[in-house]
Amino acid sequence: MFGVDFTRTSKSDINASLNYGYSILLSQFNKELVLNGYLTQLGIKHCNEFNPFNLSSDLMEPFRPLVDKIVRENCDEIFDGSMRLKLVDVLNHKVRIKNSNQYVSNAISIYVKSVIKAIEKKDVSYLEFFEYEL
Repeated sequence: MFGVDFTRTSKSDINASLNYGYSILLSQFNKELVLNGYLTQLGIKHCNEFNPFNLSSDLMEPFRPLVDKIVRENCDEIFDGSMRLKLVDVLNHKVRIKNSNQYVSNAISIYVKSVIKAIEKKDVSYLEFFEYEL
């Protein structure tokens, strides 16, 4: 996506942008999980004892491509205030979830509630995933 020489371990504007964008998503997931009475530390797949956001890290995975797309579209830019604003704006992008167009911030709330319900009911049919709005 970012070229054959790109690695996630290199110090680059692309990695700084990806990390910042993922932090924006992680923060939103932390907020939603805490609002719903869940601990962010207890993950499903993520289980690092030094990561206080294991569950948030698990749930945000489907949303990572939203950040990837922004960074890919702006990969020639330096990581500065302008790029930070573009990444923060990811929460204002529109996606389709539950048959309606929603801001990503609302879609995260809908998705988190659906995951909680699916866990409580032990039924994956309650899961609500988003689609990109075209």
